[in-house]
Amino acid sequence: MDVIRLIGIRDTALSVDEVLGAVGDRGAGGTALFVGMVRDEDHAREVTRLSYSAHPNAEQELRVIMEKIAADFPVKAMAAVHRVGDLEIGDLAVIVAVACPHRGEAFAACRRLIDDLKATVPIWKHQLFADGESEWVGAC
Repeated sequence: MDVIRLIGIRDTALSVDEVLGAVGDRGAGGTALFVGMVRDEDHAREVTRLSYSAHPNAEQELRVIMEKIAADFPVKAMAAVHRVGDLEIGDLAVIVAVACPHRGEAFAACRRLIDDLKATVPIWKHQLFADGESEWVGAC
């Protein structure tokens, strides 16, 4: 059975319940979940909204990361979804979850999943600030 239970780059609202449900596994003693939300400030500047864009191969790149993590940790199940399009303050932008036999492994694998996703998956963030300026942020 494939341990990658859910993967997606979506232009619709994300669901914590869907992601958590996807990683349910009888052999998992620990499940770690990370939820990233749109916040109202960045580097002491007021953010009014933002937009995410993704390269067409972003989902394939995410799968490669997940496969590497599954090879390095005793993963029972994992899931990752990222939102694209226009988002408002408080919207869910990314959700990842990893289930492992023990909590330490789950925490470590989940941390690596979100960190590697942000560092390497070709998804870009365009932030709009209250002062009318905007900025593009590299891989997010």
